[in-house]
Amino acid sequence: MNDQTDILLDSGTNELEVVMFEVANGTFGINVLKVREIINPLPITLTPNAHKHVEGVIRLRQEVIPVVDLAKVLNLPASDDPTQDKFIVAELNKMKVAFHVHSVSRIHRISWEQIEKPSELSLNAESHTIGIVKLEEEMSLLLDFEKIVVDINPKTGLSVEQIKKLGQRERSEKRIMIAEDSAILRKLLSDTLKEAGYEKLSFYENGRQAWDVLEEYKQSDGDLPVDLVITDIEMPQMDGHHLTRRIKQDPVLKQLPVLIFSSLITSDLHHKGEKVGADKQISKPEIVELVQTIDTFVK
Repeated sequence: MNDQTDILLDSGTNELEVVMFEVANGTFGINVLKVREIINPLPITLTPNAHKHVEGVIRLRQEVIPVVDLAKVLNLPASDDPTQDKFIVAELNKMKVAFHVHSVSRIHRISWEQIEKPSELSLNAESHTIGIVKLEEEMSLLLDFEKIVVDINPKTGLSVEQIKKLGQRERSEKRIMIAEDSAILRKLLSDTLKEAGYEKLSFYENGRQAWDVLEEYKQSDGDLPVDLVITDIEMPQMDGHHLTRRIKQDPVLKQLPVLIFSSLITSDLHHKGEKVGADKQISKPEIVELVQTIDTFVK
């Protein structure tokens, strides 16, 4: 897959396309929007003092790209047949990474409603799963590639220290709704936004939960419970593009500013957020830019 543009979905349909791949005996998935290309393994150059999950780097045309061994990340056995191995070159958090997998099967088009959040019993502190994809013939795990990258290099994640560089700030009474499926990122967003002066925060695990709250207030003819919405894109049940489109197409809710804060904000995909009416799109982990954008919308 050298060109993803022929398989991109319309914006806001609450659907996604998932590349299914195997590591050992497990079946996993990655959102097509993250995938730049899938290639046969290239010669790897070892890097001194690298993280244990990083095999080294490859040179792909004019770019030097780190290679992450997903078998090591997931604590699974190495490949039985290296001739079937593939590198999935992905772009997220403004960087490119090659994920080493054992085989790639096919692309499935599914709805976010087919993806369920794993139960707490199936997770632990080291879990890299953000959802279970329910297909007719099997189930697969949608991996949290952002967490994998941040675990390897914490500097690629959110940091309260970045906000502290903005200096002393006034407290704000503005109410912010945040739809984010990652518990870790919800905690980090809470810490960083409170440090920035925004303390009236309400968090929801997916777009469906956030939309249900907005619908409830709209039907009660009460005042809107929020002044601004921040949403991730990838979330089970309802994604951020679909949530944004619903808000912007609603005659009552459309005045709400909606900021998309996602690792999927790239020059190639920016148009998708524009199409659903997002007021601003900011790439993770640019938390300072997010705060500065909030400032302009909630004065």
